[in-house]
Amino acid sequence: MRVLVLGGGNIGRVVAWDLREDFEVYVGDADPEKLKSVEEFAEPLKIDASNFAELVKTMEKFDLVVGALPGRFGFSTVKAAIEAGVDLVDVSFMPENPLQLHSKAEEAQVTVVFDAGFAPGLSNVLMGRIYQELDELDEGIIYVGGLPKDPRPPLYYRITWSPKDLIEEYVRKARVLRNGEVAALDPLGEIRHMNINGMEFEAFLSDGLRSLLESIRAKKLEEWTLRWPGHLERMKVLRELGFFKPEHVEATLRVITPLMTYESPDFSIMEVVGRGTLNEEEKEIRYLLYDEEREFTSMARVTGFTTSIVARMVAEKTCTFGVIPPEIIGMREDTYEVLINGLKERGINLRRWEVASPDNS
Repeated sequence: MRVLVLGGGNIGRVVAWDLREDFEVYVGDADPEKLKSVEEFAEPLKIDASNFAELVKTMEKFDLVVGALPGRFGFSTVKAAIEAGVDLVDVSFMPENPLQLHSKAEEAQVTVVFDAGFAPGLSNVLMGRIYQELDELDEGIIYVGGLPKDPRPPLYYRITWSPKDLIEEYVRKARVLRNGEVAALDPLGEIRHMNINGMEFEAFLSDGLRSLLESIRAKKLEEWTLRWPGHLERMKVLRELGFFKPEHVEATLRVITPLMTYESPDFSIMEVVGRGTLNEEEKEIRYLLYDEEREFTSMARVTGFTTSIVARMVAEKTCTFGVIPPEIIGMREDTYEVLINGLKERGINLRRWEVASPDNS
């Protein structure tokens, strides 16, 4: 099979590297440097993803496409895949809701799995598994972060992705489910202090639930992103002073980006908690993932390997036609097992445990 990976950045490179043994892999990008970085394990292909007609024409030559482009290209990539009649696994954090294209994908007999990364992605899969195992889910909470092991002051964070998207996390309303209703909250309105896996973090509400708000019925659903202590209070002050306003963002980034650009191995951490009832008894299910940098950065590993495993599922026609959110993979026991075992084979392990009578702490 011929597979096209759109995007030769950190995630796209990992996906292409992982798929290279089983598929004929091409990497499409407009950046010559990114194309050069994949030459050892994939065929580079210069492509302008903003040219919709060109994108469709290129996609038609492949059996499967993996979208690893910035979020602004995500929705058009889905539309292009449907028009080209090719299956797609997408990891871009697109602002639009791709579920609105479900009927078109079904009609074209195309499978699209979106948000197929770490968070959203694996976080959805684990919440979907918990939801399936309980008779009723009262609340589901996701704690997730990708952080430097050696944080440096004054901001105690290292940029490993788009700086603009980082700022967006602190200004975009976080959609959560409280009392069974969707609420859009200030992401920095409440800062929690957490101890997870023996480490102390700050946490803030983030807008990562996405399709879970439509597919999961619960009284409470929230995602909290983790940072090292000290980071969030500084970002909150910058936001309150107006440095994150659209007209000031570029100037702000020129000042703060160098403060968050330095060498440090990274790690990824995620805890997914579900509380509810099973056989009329209270039950709590928890998942914990902790991964450190190895052949790639940890964030690239946990994101890219999740994407590549889902891509293999789609290539094997495991999934039905239509636009599919990642939690469906978790709700199905067979696809859940394939993903978890695949991550384990790549050195990414999940710990799972249950509590019969949770204390709701």
